[in-house]
Amino acid sequence: MTTEWSYEVNDLVWAKMKGFPPWPGRVSEPTVQLVKKPKKNCKCIFFFGTNNYAWIELGCLKPYFQFKDTLSYSCKTIHFREACKAIEQHIEENGSTDQGVNNGLSEAESRFENLVQNEISSFQPEKSKPPNVRSASTPLPEKAAKKRQSKPVESESTSNGPKKNKPKRPRVNSSVSKSDDNNTDILTNLGLTNNHTSPLRRNNTLLDRPAVTAPVIPPLDIKTISKSLLQKNITPSRLKLGFIGLGNMGSGIVKNLLNSGHRVIVWNRTPDKCLKFQDAGATVALTPSDVIGVSDITFSCVSDPQVAKDMVFGNCGVLPEINKTKGFVEMTGIDPETSQDICEAILSRGGRYLEAMIQGSKADAEEGELICLAAGDMTLFDDCKSSFCAIASKSMYLGDVGAATKMNLILHSVKAVALAGLAEGMALADRASISQQSMLEILGMTSLKCPLLLEKGSAMMSGNFQTNQALKHIQKDLSLSLNWSDILEQPCPVTASVNEVFKHAKRLGYSDHDTSAVYIRTKF
Repeated sequence: MTTEWSYEVNDLVWAKMKGFPPWPGRVSEPTVQLVKKPKKNCKCIFFFGTNNYAWIELGCLKPYFQFKDTLSYSCKTIHFREACKAIEQHIEENGSTDQGVNNGLSEAESRFENLVQNEISSFQPEKSKPPNVRSASTPLPEKAAKKRQSKPVESESTSNGPKKNKPKRPRVNSSVSKSDDNNTDILTNLGLTNNHTSPLRRNNTLLDRPAVTAPVIPPLDIKTISKSLLQKNITPSRLKLGFIGLGNMGSGIVKNLLNSGHRVIVWNRTPDKCLKFQDAGATVALTPSDVIGVSDITFSCVSDPQVAKDMVFGNCGVLPEINKTKGFVEMTGIDPETSQDICEAILSRGGRYLEAMIQGSKADAEEGELICLAAGDMTLFDDCKSSFCAIASKSMYLGDVGAATKMNLILHSVKAVALAGLAEGMALADRASISQQSMLEILGMTSLKCPLLLEKGSAMMSGNFQTNQALKHIQKDLSLSLNWSDILEQPCPVTASVNEVFKHAKRLGYSDHDTSAVYIRTKF
């Protein structure tokens, strides 16, 4: 038979949250951080040690004092011991009863409220690895206490003779026991502080992370011909061109194909994106299969390898309409294996296949200044020359299928490593109160000077992460590159580490922002 307890505000409890041990907490008034509405029979719990809040069901709560002896040793992590220490201090300061002393927040909780007032996500108790050290203020079990008392205090013996008692090094605790002013004076004497802010006062920057908002994507001006395209002497092909995918890159490519006089049939998973191209002279198809049916050469530029396969092998896809008169050009950033699979399927139907990987940003696509790396059917590459001239400043034929996709992954890996290094440098300069503007100016005087670093550095400094190349796409290429390196048994530890940095930036909510948003991950 289960005993049910009733709880009032300020009652001390053990709160059980999924994935965590029973945690010492206090029944509290709901706070602004708890944006989600509670379920029935829930209480707002303040967790000691982590200073977090969460809605916990009554069935997951137990009175603190009644279960103290059995639950206070249920976990050995540092955070759990600190939480137990915090609740004991709370009891000492406010009286050792089951009920709280007042309905207000403690001083620590008030500081927490001020720090996270702009945060919209609810917090949970943190997990940590089991430490080897027990908190000094945590009471030991009776058996452990007797065992400790039975040990001799004298020096211990080892195989090399008696162990000498060495003076213990001072332990750095997460909670600053002395005043900040005294610590600042000590660090200043050691030359470890600057004239702006003490490092001890800058340990809460995570809570100052800017709120994630959708990146601003300005509308594409289709009818205005780019300066780069005006300088090119292009004779449009007589062939009908199909285009599948009108994302950030695809839209700019189709714009230049239309403005250079090519006939284009378009399709996109979101039909609304096709309307403005229809007004500019493009023909809109109902399915990818329809695009192939009325086109001589069809280009595909979608988000990732899985979508690329869906366009070819899926329902109403490309493959059923492929024949000897059709050419298919894959421009999606894919891995060599996926490209080979698509190639074999196209060739089995008698069609021609070309992989054409594009290097550049959204702005380069709109200006017609991409770099096009092609591999596959040479005759299809020749038939696409006028198209490549319209969308790229340079197009190169690299050989057999797979050569272009491999080169594309290598280049994107190098680019990602450079961006992660720049982001860490910018974050370090900011942490040390060094002018980021000065850093970029000096960088521009050295051999590190390049348009990519200067452009992305300025974006990081201003916090303008308007999408030029989506962060999720470069992380996708990093993942593909690592999978490919596994097949080749080639170690890529730097690329693997950078991939984790970009994955974390995605988790923070910056998938659709520009690659320069990786700076947020390194700074906070």
